[in-house]
Amino acid sequence: ANDRMDALVEKASELGVHAIQPLICERSVLRLDGERAVKKVAHWQAVAVSACEQSGRAVVPEVRSVQTLQNWLRDTAEGDAKGAARHKGVLSLREAVSLRSWLCNKVDAAASPRGTGRVDAAIDDGGQGFMFLSGPEGGLSPAEEQAALDAGWTAVTLGARVLRADTAPLA
Repeated sequence: ANDRMDALVEKASELGVHAIQPLICERSVLRLDGERAVKKVAHWQAVAVSACEQSGRAVVPEVRSVQTLQNWLRDTAEGDAKGAARHKGVLSLREAVSLRSWLCNKVDAAASPRGTGRVDAAIDDGGQGFMFLSGPEGGLSPAEEQAALDAGWTAVTLGARVLRADTAPLA
């Protein structure tokens, strides 16, 4: 899990993400808290810095402090209520719509390995930001899926294949 997260941070940094939010979910294999979590986040931030130096990227993404999924969903909902609304998505949900349809309808989005629509690689976000939540190795639990949906997220799919936990966020 450690090497996979390092690789995910490296590749996401090279590809231009703004921030990376490590989350603890019910099915997470790696459980971090306290000093261990702080050290891991510092390590991942260094990985991001190194990846940006190697790729020539001038802006380093922020690797945020580890949070539980529940706390993060609450915090993002509070941010939306304060006018900091962002487009968002959730991976690993059981039902999904296409991301293109979400963009056309201007609603929040989520992604699913079992959905019917596909995410078009050439989507123009119109200057808006996107947030994607990728589940852990076993996917989000049904309770976590429902919590995300209750927080205003909608499912979209990445395609017909079930992607690994370290591949889906990059896709």
